[in-house]
Amino acid sequence: MLRTWRRVTDRRRHAHGRYGWLFHPYTGDELVALGCQTTGANARTAEPVAIAAVRLRRERVLTSESLDLRLERPASLDGGAICRHGLRGIDLDDGESIDEVLAQLLDFVGNRPLVGWRLDFELALLNRYLRPRFGFDLPNAGIDVAQVYQRRQRHHHPQLDTPPRFEQVAERLGVPLMGRHSALGVAVTTALMHLHLAREGQPPRLMS
Repeated sequence: MLRTWRRVTDRRRHAHGRYGWLFHPYTGDELVALGCQTTGANARTAEPVAIAAVRLRRERVLTSESLDLRLERPASLDGGAICRHGLRGIDLDDGESIDEVLAQLLDFVGNRPLVGWRLDFELALLNRYLRPRFGFDLPNAGIDVAQVYQRRQRHHHPQLDTPPRFEQVAERLGVPLMGRHSALGVAVTTALMHLHLAREGQPPRLMS
């Protein structure tokens, strides 16, 4: 309900601004898969170190149409964070500012529906930075691949209620891990998992 209210309010405020077109209904045949690497697992405190996106068109993952961005070294980067994503401080020496990265992401994604692994986390993280800078949350519809897979598991194995793990699901679906310690690799693998589940007849169910 809060997300819907915010989207309606944001649409009114930005209808005639630079990003007003983001709030128009999407009528094309593309999706965009996201991949984020962060310093932690809490969307309220984690800082992004890399953000990537890749477009999907029908049954194809368009790796030639992708975005792969590294950010400036965040203050919270420590040994534990480096173990999570494999990016050291030196790897982020040429990173871009969050403002530059978000502007590029908005232009690349547009109003296409989003695909993500635990998409709620990615949206909460991105919106935490978007709203104070651009005045709105991402209005895009979305598909959470983790939720789609978990619904499938509950249907076939009602007794199981363990949250799925990214690597395990990729293996079970026969999807190659395209660089686990890479935001673009996460985005591409997520896109492939989505296509695999869609072919199996799993309903995509866009998040509103």
